[in-house]
Amino acid sequence: MTPSDPEKTYDRELGVVEALTAVAQQCPHAGIRSHAETALARLAEGGPEVLPQQAFLVLSTIAGWRGERAQQVKRSLRAFLDKHGGAART
Repeated sequence: MTPSDPEKTYDRELGVVEALTAVAQQCPHAGIRSHAETALARLAEGGPEVLPQQAFLVLSTIAGWRGERAQQVKRSLRAFLDKHGGAART
């Protein structure tokens, strides 16, 4: 692995903002990308208090998204919700 050719690894747990950003930028479904962008905007307005709600809402919408990045995002959002009392399974 070199800096110009980083190895893609989807094993790492993402932070919530990083996961929401990944959805907003990488999900192939425009409606879901828009939902993630809205979640990021609400986070910017509402601060950390709205993180669990927005993480749950986005996790609920990405059930049909497939692939390694999708699995990483889902796993990361579930882990966050498990730690913060919002245990969701989609």
